[in-house]
Amino acid sequence: MNVVTVIGVLVLLAIVVIAAAWWYTQQQRRSKQLRQRFGPEYERAVDQYGERGRAEEALTARTERVEQLHIRPLRAEDSARYAESWRSVQSRFVDDPEGAIGEADRLCGEVMQARGYPMGNFEQRAADISVDHPQVVEHYRAAHEVARRSADGNATTEDLRQAMVHYRTLFEDLIETREPARVERTR
Repeated sequence: MNVVTVIGVLVLLAIVVIAAAWWYTQQQRRSKQLRQRFGPEYERAVDQYGERGRAEEALTARTERVEQLHIRPLRAEDSARYAESWRSVQSRFVDDPEGAIGEADRLCGEVMQARGYPMGNFEQRAADISVDHPQVVEHYRAAHEVARRSADGNATTEDLRQAMVHYRTLFEDLIETREPARVERTR
């Protein structure tokens, strides 16, 4: 081999190594951003999809879907009205826990819809909520599961009490009057 060929091969090899390092760094940065943004929901997605790459694609798709929606904060008077409705639902729990859980679910759905979240099936709602409210989406899932079991007659009073706590956590996060923090994506 002549010197020019050797230099050409070394330059090409250096370009490949640099490109691979750049790609790896970008993937690591993307993973870190998604992990920070989604918190526990990131690990849930990895478990659900079975691998990090597929989970990250799904979380990115969720983010892009929600960015296309017109999610908005509640006006202060709407927030106050919903808070009053919540107090009424909560006070009903002592006399009718199952009815109160149904009302809590309905009220959370009403608030989501008022904020601009589509009201499709539960899993899609939970996925949409996870983008802006990743720290409370597990509360929503837990409460919904108890509400489902309650409808089948398989929930204890303690289960219903826990569901009410979960719904309250979600509800309080949803009625905030400030816009949820959005993490800028890098491409």
